[in-house]
Amino acid sequence: MSRERVLAYVPDLIDRSRVGAAADVTFVARPVDLGSATAGDVVVVDLGRPGVLEVLPEVVATGARVVGFGSHVERTTLEAAAATGCEAMPRSQFFRSVAALLAP
Repeated sequence: MSRERVLAYVPDLIDRSRVGAAADVTFVARPVDLGSATAGDVVVVDLGRPGVLEVLPEVVATGARVVGFGSHVERTTLEAAAATGCEAMPRSQFFRSVAALLAP
């Protein structure tokens, strides 16, 4: 299934530029804004940001593919995100494969 669009909550400017270089991305200002995702979208989230874990169940329920990245030492956060249906991975793994993850 090809993606419709990429929607992202990535506040860090360096991370944002790396995600934006990999695909045409619509960045949102707040985690709750990810609720506008629809089936076929790819949603990218920085799992270390406040409010992200709380909205993941709602975003996953939209049918969008949700990919999250976080610190490799924050196993609890990565596991909590994965439990919602998010493809949670350490930051290094995400950025090593960001272009493939966001490919149409």
